[in-house]
Amino acid sequence: MIKHTKKFNRYTAVFIITVLFTTTLAACSGQQTDLTKQTDPDQPLTKLTYWVDLFPDAAAIMKSYGEVTAWKEIQAKTGVEVEFQHPAQGQLGEQFNLMVASNKLPDVVDYGWNAYPGGAQKAIRDKKLVPLNDYLEYAPNLKKLLEDNPQWRKMASTDNGDIIGFPFIREDVTQQVFLGPAIRQDWLDKLNLDTPTTIDEWYTVLKAFKEQDPNGNGKADEIPILMPAGELAFAGAFGTPNDFFQDNGTVKYGPIEPGYKEYLTTMNQWYKEGLLDKDFATNDAKMTDAKITGDQVGSAVLFLNGGIGKYMDLMAKSQPDFQIVGTPYPTLNPGEKPVFGHMDNPVTDIFAAITGSNQNVIGTVKFLDYLYSEEGKRIMNFGKEGETYTLVDGTPMYTDVILKNPDGLPISQAFRKHIMGATSGPFVQDVRHTEQYTTKPQQKEAMALWSDTTQVKRMPPVSISVEDSSRYSSIMTDINTFKDEMVLKFIMGSESLDNFDNYVEMLKGLGIEEAIQIQQSALERYNNR
Repeated sequence: MIKHTKKFNRYTAVFIITVLFTTTLAACSGQQTDLTKQTDPDQPLTKLTYWVDLFPDAAAIMKSYGEVTAWKEIQAKTGVEVEFQHPAQGQLGEQFNLMVASNKLPDVVDYGWNAYPGGAQKAIRDKKLVPLNDYLEYAPNLKKLLEDNPQWRKMASTDNGDIIGFPFIREDVTQQVFLGPAIRQDWLDKLNLDTPTTIDEWYTVLKAFKEQDPNGNGKADEIPILMPAGELAFAGAFGTPNDFFQDNGTVKYGPIEPGYKEYLTTMNQWYKEGLLDKDFATNDAKMTDAKITGDQVGSAVLFLNGGIGKYMDLMAKSQPDFQIVGTPYPTLNPGEKPVFGHMDNPVTDIFAAITGSNQNVIGTVKFLDYLYSEEGKRIMNFGKEGETYTLVDGTPMYTDVILKNPDGLPISQAFRKHIMGATSGPFVQDVRHTEQYTTKPQQKEAMALWSDTTQVKRMPPVSISVEDSSRYSSIMTDINTFKDEMVLKFIMGSESLDNFDNYVEMLKGLGIEEAIQIQQSALERYNNR
C-alpha cells in the first residue's frame, strides 16, 4: 500500500469512524440484507427491479427498456417481470451515489461498479453487491464462458478474485474497435495521393489538402485534419499515449515521456502551418458536423458508426462522390505495426450486479444467466423471430423492421427500440449483429485496419485499491488539469517546447510519480488475479 501524508491519514481516520457509525445505524435499522449465501434453489422468481441508465437516443423514443422488443421477449420466455428503473438523463453518477447511500437497493444495478467510492471491492465490503463466486453453479452459461476465457474472468473480477456481476461481453476483436483515423478518399483520388501510413506521409497529404483546393470551390477553406489535443491515434505513433501505459510490466505515464515532446513538436508544427484545425481546442459535436458536412475537413478521428457511417449517409444525396474511409494508425517508420489504438476491452467495466437487498439471489442468477444461453443471446441481439429477424440457413438476419423501419426511424434508433445488441447489458454481443450494423464497405475496412495494432503496451482494466483511491483521485485531478492546460499551450505555441522539462518537473511536484506507483501496484494485483 502507498504511504500517505499525516493529513491524509487523519482524513482516513475520520472516514473510518463515519463508516463504522453508518454501519451501526444500518444494523440497528434491520434494512441491510445479510449476505450469507442463499441456499434455496427452488424459490421462484416472478419479478425483479432493475436499475440501469437509459441511453440518450433510446430516451428520445421510449420511457423504459421495458418497451424494447428483446426485453419483452425475454420476460415472456422466462415468466419473470422486470421493473426497470432509470436515473434522470444526465444525472447517472449523482443518482447512483444517492441510491447506494441508502440501505434499500433495487435487485439488480447495471453500472460501472468500479466507480463506486473505493471500487467494486469496497462495494462488496459494504454489502452493496453480492459477488457471484458462490453462485456460479446456478449460472452454467456464464461459468463456461469465464472458464473458456480466463482473461474475461480477470476483467470481470476484483483484485481479490470476486466476480463483480454479469458482464457485457464483446466476443470478437472487431467489436472492440470503435474509433480511429479517417480520411477523405475522394480527395486523395483527386490529388493522386496514396493513403498515408507514417507521420511524414500524413504531413505530405495534409499539406496537399491545404494547398491544392481538393474541395474545388476556389477558396483556401480546407481543414486538413480535425482532432482534439492528445489524440491517441497520432500520439501513439511516438510511443506515448495520453495516459498510463505499461512497458514489459513497468507502468509509465505517456505525457512525461520523451516521445510525447516529439508528438507535441509535430502538432505545434501542424498548427502553425494551418494543417490542424485552428478550433481544435473548442470543437464540439455540432461544429464538427458543420465542418465535415460543409465539405471542409480532409481527415479526422471518427467513430465507426457515429462518424464514417453517419457522414456517408448524410452526404449521399448532396454529394454522391463524398467518401470517407478509415486509415491505419500512423507510425514513425514505414512497415512498422502500430502499437497503440483505440480499443475497448472484451469485458466492459459495466456489470449487472446483484445487490445486497436482493431477496432471491439464486433466482436472479438463473434469470440473468439465461441471457448468456444461445437462445437468450439471440433474443438480446436480434429481438423476436418473425418480427425483427428471421433465420436464414441458421443465421439470424434483421428484417426491414430494423433495416428499413416503417415508422421512419434511423437504423440506430430502430436498434434501440427493438434489441439490446447495439446498447449493452448482461449478455454476449453477437458478432453477426455487428456485421449487419456496420454494413458499408468503408466501415468494414475501417474495422479491419483499426484492429491491426499490437496493443502490447496497453494497460489492462486495473483497480485502484480502497486504501489508495482517495489519494489517487486527488493527485490525478490536479495532474489532468495542469497537463491539459499545458498541452494546449505547447501545441498553440503560447508556451515554448523548450520548457517541456519544466512541465515534467511540475507534474512530478504534483505527484505523478506517486500516481505511477499506485498504478504499478494495481497492475501487479491485476496480473495476480
